[in-house]
Amino acid sequence: MALTASCPSCGAPVVFKSASSVFAVCEYCQSTLVRHDQNLEDIGKMAALVEDRSPLQLGAEGSYKGVHFALIGRIQIKYSQGIWNEWHLLFDDMRTGWLSEAGGEYVLTFMRQVDEPLPDFSALRIGQRLQVASQVWTVSNLENAECIAGQGELPFKVGGGYPVAAADLRNETRFATLDYSESPPLLFVGEAVRFDTLKMTNLRDGAAPTVTVQAQVFRCPGCGSPMQARSRDILAVGCASCGTVVDTADRNYKVLSRARQGEREQYVPRLPLGSKGVLEDKPVEVIGFLVRRCKVEGIAYTWREYLLAGEHGTYRWLTEYNGHWNIVDVLSRPPATSGIVEVDSLRFGGQVFKHFSTTPIAEVIQVTGEFTWRVKRGESNRVVDYVAPPLMLSSEATSNDLNWSQGCYATPESIAAAFKLPNALPEPIGVYANQPNPWADTTRRVWTLFLKLALVAIVVQSFFFFMSSEKTLLRQDFTFEPRSSDEVQSGEFTLAGKQRKLAVRQSTSLDNNWIGLDLLLVNKTTGQAWPAARELAYYWGYDDGRWTEGSRDDEVVFVNIPAGTYYLTIDPDMPPDKNVAVRDRLEVLTPRAGWSNFIIVMLFLAAFPIFATMRKAAFETRRWAESDHAPVSSDDSDGDD
Repeated sequence: MALTASCPSCGAPVVFKSASSVFAVCEYCQSTLVRHDQNLEDIGKMAALVEDRSPLQLGAEGSYKGVHFALIGRIQIKYSQGIWNEWHLLFDDMRTGWLSEAGGEYVLTFMRQVDEPLPDFSALRIGQRLQVASQVWTVSNLENAECIAGQGELPFKVGGGYPVAAADLRNETRFATLDYSESPPLLFVGEAVRFDTLKMTNLRDGAAPTVTVQAQVFRCPGCGSPMQARSRDILAVGCASCGTVVDTADRNYKVLSRARQGEREQYVPRLPLGSKGVLEDKPVEVIGFLVRRCKVEGIAYTWREYLLAGEHGTYRWLTEYNGHWNIVDVLSRPPATSGIVEVDSLRFGGQVFKHFSTTPIAEVIQVTGEFTWRVKRGESNRVVDYVAPPLMLSSEATSNDLNWSQGCYATPESIAAAFKLPNALPEPIGVYANQPNPWADTTRRVWTLFLKLALVAIVVQSFFFFMSSEKTLLRQDFTFEPRSSDEVQSGEFTLAGKQRKLAVRQSTSLDNNWIGLDLLLVNKTTGQAWPAARELAYYWGYDDGRWTEGSRDDEVVFVNIPAGTYYLTIDPDMPPDKNVAVRDRLEVLTPRAGWSNFIIVMLFLAAFPIFATMRKAAFETRRWAESDHAPVSSDDSDGDD
């Protein structure tokens, strides 16, 4: 049951909707009130909230896993890169929870009681793997922050300067926070949620978030050019004229970094700041542009990144390198790996991603426009990339932060169309890490067609082979004497029907001997003849084991032989020094369907998928030549010796 009391300071009614709420901030006079049963104690004024772009407000309602909730309290926490909100939730089943809102990400958590000792904050490291609450987690963020303001009902006292040391833990499905503002620390476990799944109502302005505060307009401390920050979310703005980066949260517009001599904004964004477009059916606006650089073996590589403001206070990225584009989203549910030490491959989202490259130092060299963290020239992080084209997984780590993102390859044409650019974007150069292989689909289709046609060819060949019969037309034995050169003639045989193939097989008694046979197939009626010269040899012996060479048997095929009556003449040639007769059994028959045509057809069909596979492999070779796993040529190996 809700408790209603009067504010001791201004007399306004103060309602405690949750029995677990012990503090409240009077919405009229901003007094911080402590609940003592039916009485309220005023313990001072609450610092004013910092205005932001959040679509949420007290009284907003939503639903999580079928249970209705309302937003009854809020605290603002300041950390090194800005401010985030923690909204206190009251569910209809009287549970309470927290909805964290930072950088466009929403995370809903509940306090979890555990018996096990929790690790000390000082013992935690980014990328560390640990087990808490029967789950394995990766430490993704370490912050020494402070709570600066609050409103509504809260389960604890807040105020300016309230320290909040916190560690964020993630795995592929869940999110957890270790809150070290109390001892022992508190554990909150939950998950990242999409804003639209919460079915929020009574939002600020009754709709999706818009800029709710007047944009800051000021002059660049470096060159005097006009600059602006559209909302309190924007913590850094880079001057397009001189490269000075300004901290917009500092009332004196503190300079975060300046361009070094000779490095003044040499890169022009291909998507002008302020460009609006639609990516994957979601509206976005380009608000920031930065350039990163890394050096590999003394060679500098640069790429461009564009910060996009999206719906519901969300942000996305576009990256571009040598005309290759990627649409990038920060992952709320990262892969189950440390992200610091690279692995050969990892499985994520049902796909296997292979390690492509590790960049120890990726340095920011140019900043233009608005950013949600205090970015500055010279800051760097460690980047590890994994690919499963057209997707790329990337981990970016600093000493106190680890973020995973997933990029999806996009063509310059699709980006130009999304932002309705008047001119075409530059064509891509080379092959990019997660660029789809243009021969992949073609190769798959060609192999599928080959298998289908090969199956048809096998069925046809099998039909003719098994339906055809081998018929013997003549079988006759001859004995050839070594000193006799007389030509012999076989008996007659008849070939009926259409043109056919004839096979003449011979089986001899050769033993360490040879014989030459000149065959002549003769049509008895027309006199047309078909010659064939054959030589048979067979030798054997012992030399560290028995050996043989040659064959006693032979076969010759005559093709396209018309119907008629035929006979064969045989003219033998034998070695004069061998006084051994050679017996020869001659068979003439119509053979089964041959395999030569089938083999030719199969070779012809196989040429197409083999060619496509070679083109696909060549593309992959070009891709991996740019990775940490580039193939080493023999020339390179020789040069290393």
